[in-house]
Amino acid sequence: MFNEKLLKLSEKIEMEIRPVFETYEKIAFNNQIKVLKAFKECKISDIHFNSTSGYGYDDIGRDVIDEVFAKAFGAEDCLVRHNIISGTHALATALFGVLRPSDIMLSVTGKPYDTLEEVIGIRGEDGNGSLKDYGIKYHQIDLVNGEIDYNAIKKYLQENKVKMVFIQRSKGYLDRPSLCIDEIKKISDFVKEIQKDVIVMVDNCYGEVVEEKEPTQVGVDIMAGSLIKNPGGGMAETGGYIAGRKDLITLCAYRLTSPGIGKEVGATLNQNKSIVKGLFFAPHIVKEAIKTAIFAAALYENLGFIVEPRFDSKRTDIISSIRFNDKDKLIAFCQGIQMGSPVDSHVLPEPWAMPGYSDEVIMAAGTFVQGASIELSADAPIKEPYLAYLQGGLTFESGKFGILSSCQNLIDKELINL
Repeated sequence: MFNEKLLKLSEKIEMEIRPVFETYEKIAFNNQIKVLKAFKECKISDIHFNSTSGYGYDDIGRDVIDEVFAKAFGAEDCLVRHNIISGTHALATALFGVLRPSDIMLSVTGKPYDTLEEVIGIRGEDGNGSLKDYGIKYHQIDLVNGEIDYNAIKKYLQENKVKMVFIQRSKGYLDRPSLCIDEIKKISDFVKEIQKDVIVMVDNCYGEVVEEKEPTQVGVDIMAGSLIKNPGGGMAETGGYIAGRKDLITLCAYRLTSPGIGKEVGATLNQNKSIVKGLFFAPHIVKEAIKTAIFAAALYENLGFIVEPRFDSKRTDIISSIRFNDKDKLIAFCQGIQMGSPVDSHVLPEPWAMPGYSDEVIMAAGTFVQGASIELSADAPIKEPYLAYLQGGLTFESGKFGILSSCQNLIDKELINL
């Protein structure tokens, strides 16, 4: 199935990266302790796995899930719901819940992820219900050579009263490093020294339990993410979360349901067990995804490609970007990932105009849960420099197989030589 030279190269690389694996195995163990401690404190029991329908009044499972996520994330409160349909939905709920007309939202990590552009109103038609439509102002401070521009942030905050400082932890579709927890803390401390009552929000997608602390443990007021990424541990069928200060979570719950009702209703429809089980599995599954990313980085670096982060760099999320500088190589890579997937391996993804994105996008995701980024997947906007964004891997063994499949497809199409 695989080229003999490729297999030998794979064996050599795996031996070289084992010391790097050990770092993330230790982090996973410490995060597992943190999660189990939260389970113990919340007295998780099989009664919490029961389902409700209709209004879902007095659903103790729903309530304890909020509590256990809050404890695991070091937050005052948390809103965890299966009817938050995506990370973008979680982020939008938080933004609309907290911001009001004439407020200023300041992004200090440059352009946000593509699907947030229409939410904010920096792309798309007027009148679509964006923050801009509601009179909420937006300003962004671009990175300088991939670094936070603290001088520009200070100048803007000294000249404008800002309601929210927004930080995107992961690189998204940008060619820049993702932000580690220490950098997020530095930003939060910095902006609050200038405006002490500013709300700091983090898009935490792809970053949960990669490091030993979450943004809400280092001064961030509110963060949000998806359960079909890291915190769902490959078990959650759908859902998202918002965690942070209790007063802000109350506002977000009012936005998700209605003012005055908030977190008090919402049928769980047999989703409790998969969500709780997902949080339990998250430290281990995220470690497997990181090991897959490290292997992919080492292999593709060996083949001469630029990969960020490098195989031995510190990681703060599960994403790796591989620069192909060639459209055909990019497409072949993504199709090879699909070929190595457990689901729909016979299907070849093609670039298409996906809703919410400004460019055509190719997405490889042969996943048990549709679009689950914690499972091995790769996606890319079809534009120069033709960067593929790789993430996930429920097990290192299956992740390794998918990476080798991507490389083999490039070999078969005579796009690379070993």
